[in-house]
Amino acid sequence: MVIEYIRYTVPVGRADEFEQAYKTASSVLDADPHCLAYEIARGVEEPEHYTVRIQWDSVEGHEQGFRRSPGFGEFFAAVKPFFSDIDEMKHYDVRFGSR
Repeated sequence: MVIEYIRYTVPVGRADEFEQAYKTASSVLDADPHCLAYEIARGVEEPEHYTVRIQWDSVEGHEQGFRRSPGFGEFFAAVKPFFSDIDEMKHYDVRFGSR
């Protein structure tokens, strides 16, 4: 299992549009067998900052499975308007944690 973190800086005036884009894209994530969970969080102190956390079964499942799936085009079309707002997009191995 790996976690993909995508950090965005979205102008406050586009926050509703950003959230709607991920609501649209979430149906694709929900249907994909490689996506185990996801969440979209907005900064409290700095509301222009968003973090998208997606739990994948593996990097290969994300990059070779999801990105080559029929639904990826729909997902990417929804979030593409915010691609230039990405500050970071990386995978992380979970080392330890709690429930």
